[in-house]
Amino acid sequence: MNQVDLKEAISKGETSLGIELGSTRIKAVLIDRRFQPIASGSFEWENQIKDGYWTYDQEDMITGLQTAYREMKREVKQKYGITLTEIGSIGFSAMMHGYLAFDSKGELLVPFRTWRNATTSQAARKLTELFGFNIPERWSIAHLYQAILNEEEHVPRIDYITTLAGYIHWLLTGNKAIGIGDASGIFPIDESTHDYHPTMITQFNDLIAAKGYPWKLEDLLPKVYLSGKQAGELTDKGALLLDPDLMLGIPLCPPEGDAGTGMVATNSVRKRTGNVSVGTSVFAMIVLEKELANVYPEIDMVTTPDGSPVAMVHANNCSSDLNAWMNLFREFS
Repeated sequence: MNQVDLKEAISKGETSLGIELGSTRIKAVLIDRRFQPIASGSFEWENQIKDGYWTYDQEDMITGLQTAYREMKREVKQKYGITLTEIGSIGFSAMMHGYLAFDSKGELLVPFRTWRNATTSQAARKLTELFGFNIPERWSIAHLYQAILNEEEHVPRIDYITTLAGYIHWLLTGNKAIGIGDASGIFPIDESTHDYHPTMITQFNDLIAAKGYPWKLEDLLPKVYLSGKQAGELTDKGALLLDPDLMLGIPLCPPEGDAGTGMVATNSVRKRTGNVSVGTSVFAMIVLEKELANVYPEIDMVTTPDGSPVAMVHANNCSSDLNAWMNLFREFS
């Protein structure tokens, strides 16, 4: 696409914007209809330990989102002389799993507990035994049940639980949505219905019934969407948060996890394909023809963005350790 055609496409909103909140950077990338990058922006951040949990500050989530978008918008202006006001579609992805719990007023009840926390071994073990399905320590349901086992005071006040991508999507659209891949890191998915596994939902509710909480698990979880479905539109509040220049009503796709973006980027969504993602963590993913017959604690079961079962083998530490060693060698040299 030549410069004139590209400027016209940008002006008409024939573009898509992807924003990912990764472990070390928040990235905003604008592409054309041929999937070619037009402009990008980023914001560096780091997790921190707070009250014994790895977390990111809620304010940094918003500041980082705005900064990455603002850099991308500035690049569009510099390269093409266009003030970005219209975008064809927007999508968010972010680090999967973890625990963001909100009350009925939309207030965060405890700091974001990320996938890096290994504090839910008791809950993960008990739920794996109950469901006959491997529940990793980093999954949202493991964090919720561990909070219940710890009798944390915020639990009765929970109104909504989501992931980081789901939270940002909610802020911009007002819709409590989640892509099925990211949902599979919240709670097990039934491949036949492309929704949370109903039997396991019932088992969990029965497990905690004696606690007398004023909620059922299904009331707390975001609605599951498949790829290709519209999961909301940019609202006035969302535009005010991201960029007041943006037109309202821009469609948003379902928010997804970083594993889903890796599958799409490597064309590994079809059954019998796979990929390895190397970042702050490292994981291999194989798209299965059918679900595993047995429970293997080394294998996490998630899904593709269109709902096929995926076997994931995950290790928490990868590039962070490598970066530390490389920096040490650089200092020495």
